[in-house]
Amino acid sequence: MTTAAFIGLGVMGEPMCRNLTHKRETAGLDEVRAFDVREEPLARLAEQGAVASASARDAATGADVVFVSLPGGKEVEDILTGSGGLLDAMKPGAVFVDLSTSPVTLSRELAEKAEAKGIQYADAPVARTRQAAEQGTLAIMVGSSDDIFRRIKPLLDCVASDVLHCGGVGCGQMVKILNNMVLFQNVVALSEALTVARHAGMDGDVLFNALTQGSGDSFALRNHGMKALLPGEFPLQAFSTVYAQKDLSYALALADDIGRRLPGAENVKALFEQTIEAGFGDNYWPAVVNVIDKPRD
Repeated sequence: MTTAAFIGLGVMGEPMCRNLTHKRETAGLDEVRAFDVREEPLARLAEQGAVASASARDAATGADVVFVSLPGGKEVEDILTGSGGLLDAMKPGAVFVDLSTSPVTLSRELAEKAEAKGIQYADAPVARTRQAAEQGTLAIMVGSSDDIFRRIKPLLDCVASDVLHCGGVGCGQMVKILNNMVLFQNVVALSEALTVARHAGMDGDVLFNALTQGSGDSFALRNHGMKALLPGEFPLQAFSTVYAQKDLSYALALADDIGRRLPGAENVKALFEQTIEAGFGDNYWPAVVNVIDKPRD
């Protein structure tokens, strides 16, 4: 694998493509091609050594591996199988790697269509923050065959510090969306605890610091709780409530596929909907506390 294409240079995609470009020789790459519909990230990456492509199709044609980092499953499906899609541009034997968060069922359907064209498929959704993307310390959960995982891992190591093979196609997405489902419910619980404590006369900082010493301690507490809920900081250009709702919908769809209900996730879904209606759809998703911290009617 000597040529890689990277399509989708958003909040996470641009720093991932930059790290891949900087470390391309270590991974055995001669060239990293980049494409985005916006000119600004393309120009920045060209200065860093990437080859700016005129279109997604131009980037993918002849590449050994094609990475996409897109908003969700619909965009991945469109770019791969839509009119002029990448399946008709990629060469047989190439690998398509979806770094986006997409539905499990869709990932498996797209893998079948790719394999019918002689193209290999891997779902490899990323976890952690924009800062982790900048530092190359993302976590990536991969769903693919053993052979494809071995082929793409040196490239993923350029952008992540933790790369986990979770099983066949779809399993990477499954881990990602179920991880997020658990995280969302954890942060809702923290929001409820913080709301009760503050209105009942206790300092929220004292509560959260005390929780770190007990069985309520968690990654969500030390990050989303301490860094977002306590200071009430829910910036734009972060993982928004709209995106969180999208990921949660994938978990609920998967549960529906296997004939199961998820009451906790359904509750979070309703809270996300209320948060979006309240005008916080584009804010960092722990803004859900703004809906929880409202007086009862």
